[in-house]
Amino acid sequence: MITTDKVTEIFCILDEFCKNLDAELTKNLHIAPIDEGYKRMRNRKGQMPKSEIMTILLCYHFGSFRNFKHYYLFFIKEHMACYFPKAVSTCVSWNSYPSCSST
Repeated sequence: MITTDKVTEIFCILDEFCKNLDAELTKNLHIAPIDEGYKRMRNRKGQMPKSEIMTILLCYHFGSFRNFKHYYLFFIKEHMACYFPKAVSTCVSWNSYPSCSST
């Protein structure tokens, strides 16, 4: 099992990466103007920061859990809640996803 110090280290690395990536994207990404007929895409921020989502996914792959549903519901939401305070609630219908319906 991965230690909490390692989770913190992974999060710090990913958070720095996401900050640099966002800065580069805003600097180099050119959005087409609406008046030329292009459809504007939404750019709404999510509940969880990208670095937290990436940390959860990386730690899942380092762990020994068999499926992501069990890992998220019983490890992240219960044991790691203090590290991921903005973790999405468990009201998500896991049965609506084909890959999770067999669990």
